[in-house]
Amino acid sequence: MDAWEELVTSALLGTDRKPLTGSGRSGGDGAPVALLDAAAVHTVRRRAGLRPGPAAAPLEVAPEDGRRPLPEAARRRLGQLLAGRAAPAPSGGRRGAAPDLAELLPQWLAAANERGYGAPAAALPALLDAARARTDLRPQALAFAGPRGLWLARLNPEWKFALRGTGGGGMLPDPGDPDAVSALWEEGLFAERVALLSAVRAADPARGRELLASTWESERAEDRLMFLDSLRAGLGPADEEFLEAALSDRSRNVRATAAELLSALPASALAARMAERAVSCVSLDRTEGAETLVVEAPHECDAGMRHDGVTPTPPTGRGERSWWLGQLVEAAPLGCWPARFGGRTPEEIVALAVTDDWRGELHAAWCRAAVRQRDADWSRALLGAPAAPQATGPGTSSLAERAQLLSTLPEEERASWVASFIAAHGLSEAFQLLGVCAVPWSEPLGRAVVDALDIARDAGSYPWSFSGVMGLAERCLSPAAAPQLAALTALPAEAEDASPGAGAYWSEAFQRLVSTLELRAAMHAELSEGG
Repeated sequence: MDAWEELVTSALLGTDRKPLTGSGRSGGDGAPVALLDAAAVHTVRRRAGLRPGPAAAPLEVAPEDGRRPLPEAARRRLGQLLAGRAAPAPSGGRRGAAPDLAELLPQWLAAANERGYGAPAAALPALLDAARARTDLRPQALAFAGPRGLWLARLNPEWKFALRGTGGGGMLPDPGDPDAVSALWEEGLFAERVALLSAVRAADPARGRELLASTWESERAEDRLMFLDSLRAGLGPADEEFLEAALSDRSRNVRATAAELLSALPASALAARMAERAVSCVSLDRTEGAETLVVEAPHECDAGMRHDGVTPTPPTGRGERSWWLGQLVEAAPLGCWPARFGGRTPEEIVALAVTDDWRGELHAAWCRAAVRQRDADWSRALLGAPAAPQATGPGTSSLAERAQLLSTLPEEERASWVASFIAAHGLSEAFQLLGVCAVPWSEPLGRAVVDALDIARDAGSYPWSFSGVMGLAERCLSPAAAPQLAALTALPAEAEDASPGAGAYWSEAFQRLVSTLELRAAMHAELSEGG
């Protein structure tokens, strides 16, 4: 038996049952010591005679990160945020008054990136782990990790997500280097090519379009669809010729996307064709002194309509004619309607009565057109006054549509509209609208939210009915509002008809809101220490 195997056997069975051969000690207290001595000698002998294996290839040196380092206080805060989780919920499912550190990490990363800081090398593993667990963190986390983060990600398969769309090695060629761009475009993986096309398109829209056109005919249909979507960035009249050609693509999805992009160009030939079709379906009737819009939806989806992206088969539950009408109106430039209706403004057009229950279909199509064409004037007309009955604005049938229309307005106007909506209707229907407002919220919008929360507290309802809005307030309310909220942290006197214990829940919720705002203020102050 091999000497090492004999040692292992004696160790497993015991020296009493399997004495060591030639040890001179067949049992007793000295046998275990003899076993250990023999094992030590044999281990040294084995190591001394071990032949070295082939040397591993040396690691590539980590690239330099030229960005400025974090201030010390900000570095400590990053460690807390990366290690932090929401405080354990007390009994009863309550969140407690402590801030949720995990929800503050995205804001911290955005602020650090805005100030041009680079990630500390020691924080990179935890940063990559956090980005692996949360896809919403990835863009900001990878930007903050920088070139060293991508270098490190190549060494751990669990971080391979960081390499997707970054050229595999973590770097895309300079969009101004035509040879490097062409090489990666011809030879790169699909994710690399998508990232490259987006980068080139952002730097030079014409060059990005030419790059796509150079291999368009040889691309797979699903790849053509993804590549075509990249033209949304920097879309302009120069793209019309390429998109017109894509209307004849063999893929239905590619044709539909090309038609959508062309309809976002009001001066395009497709937009003119759609305008001609759409205005022929809607006319102004002046019978008996009343002005009414009369709708005559298409009776067929002809070859020309199908070529221009109109889908002939409606979804289940939709009528064909209304389906075709909606697509025509949605794709027609909104500028064609004032000319059709005697120079009326969008507000005046939207206010006109519509015959035969076509109002909902017509206005919904105008809403989609306003969002697609980013037309603020039509969005205002379709939104109507914020004090109007909920979800029944002049041209909207849902708060989701209102949120989309709001996204086309300037930030200050958007916040003012939502603040007025909350003042009129409270918070129960405002969550979607708040989601499209710029962060941090403007002072009037923040005041409207806090006032509505205070009213809900006084009414005695439970705060978890407003947990979504409260969570938004923690992330979006200006930290300057913290001192004004201090009075709301006190335990309120509960009315007789109030929900049992609601006052304590509200006090805790406002304490958490105040402490979160104070922590956000501290975060920004720490990041500003470096100038």
